[in-house]
Amino acid sequence: MPRPKGFDPGAVVDAAMAAFWSKGYAATSAQDLVDHTGLGRGSLYNAFTSKHHLFLEALRRYDEEWTTRQVKVLEGDGPVRDRVRRVLMTVVEEESAEAPPRRGCLAVNAAIELAGRDPGVTDLVRAIFGRMEAAFRDALERARHDGEIAADRDPAVLARYLLNSMYGLRVLGKTAGRASMIDIVETTLTCL
Repeated sequence: MPRPKGFDPGAVVDAAMAAFWSKGYAATSAQDLVDHTGLGRGSLYNAFTSKHHLFLEALRRYDEEWTTRQVKVLEGDGPVRDRVRRVLMTVVEEESAEAPPRRGCLAVNAAIELAGRDPGVTDLVRAIFGRMEAAFRDALERARHDGEIAADRDPAVLARYLLNSMYGLRVLGKTAGRASMIDIVETTLTCL
């Protein structure tokens, strides 16, 4: 009979996500993961096999939590501009908050650090970005159908533009002021 794990794997992934999000993949040591998760190295690696596997699990958790929240906003009711504004302003609020420190987007950070060199990370980040792009596109297609945006506007092109703006805000948010980010949000919305 297998022995029970004695810990919550989801809580461990959440704690590891915080470590990776704060320091990045390469700079997060095994000791950082032990400190953040509260597990010994043996338990940690027996449960998750490697730092890399745990990092991929952290990216999946990020997608489940953050991307899902934003997709739900875009799938909701109300004018599309208001829904897009809410998504973009969430980024502004998170990146301009006093605490936690400005850490950007875990998916963007992973893309900058590892995408193109690590196939697993590349595929996962591509899927996260694709999911967000599809949510923008679906919201814009519905808005075009309902007459909220002009019939000659291509929802796929607009979705890529909004995706770029959203993730660009995540990068700029590490150093830019709140007012600058709000200017970007308002200018972005003029494309709709």
